[in-house]
Amino acid sequence: MIETLREWLVDPSVARLDVDSAEFSVAHRRVLQRKVILRSLFEKFYQECRSMDLRFFDACPGIRIEIGSGAGIIRDFFPDVITSDIKQLPFVEIVLTADRLPFADCSIRAIYAINVFHHLPSPTRFLNEALRVLHSGGGLVLIEPFHGPVAAWLFKNLHKTEAYEPQAESWETPNGMGPFSNANQALSYMIFKRDRERFEAEFPQLEIVQDQPHTHLWYILSGGLNFRQLVPNSFATPIRFLEWALSPLDRWIALQHTIVLRKRVSA
Repeated sequence: MIETLREWLVDPSVARLDVDSAEFSVAHRRVLQRKVILRSLFEKFYQECRSMDLRFFDACPGIRIEIGSGAGIIRDFFPDVITSDIKQLPFVEIVLTADRLPFADCSIRAIYAINVFHHLPSPTRFLNEALRVLHSGGGLVLIEPFHGPVAAWLFKNLHKTEAYEPQAESWETPNGMGPFSNANQALSYMIFKRDRERFEAEFPQLEIVQDQPHTHLWYILSGGLNFRQLVPNSFATPIRFLEWALSPLDRWIALQHTIVLRKRVSA
């Protein structure tokens, strides 16, 4: 039943594409450009990244980058952000891998990553590399799948190519898979909540300064990048209101959360 429903919900424009191909990201870009509700959701995520940046990184100098930009449109709102991706895409500035950032030591103020962290094959290598390039007082803003009751059920059943395994022992994911298919959507929960003591022991220079759940109906009704939009574009404003009205229940119904990690200021 769930399999049949998922197959019906998949957006036809991405249904037969290799999820690890550049064509998949190009198709995502077209989806994002035509779906008003989804575009407004991306704008919300970008505003969240900038808000956390201004709140927690204060007067820290350095550049801002987004990793795993993919089909994203962050530069429509914040042209100062350098976009990057592991794939060569016509709308991304730099091709890189997250564990080898082509930036000088202590040169970056903020790293934004929206639904990217759980795709990284080695989050420990990425976090060490982030510590190298981040200026003291700067940090990372990660928007990731949440680990609440509704999110846990949905993410176990939603994506055919992405796992949701909160009980997995290892933070690392198997080699030999692609950038989209190589994923455990529960990774942020595992590292920053379940294994928080281990994280703090291995990365004492990084402090968790925010972990806030958010987003539920907006994500579902937009269909995201891979599924059909479930309501007309005219519902964009009512959806914003419903998100706000239901926010007291975010602990149970949220599908995303924002984690902010700040590099401690050197003594």
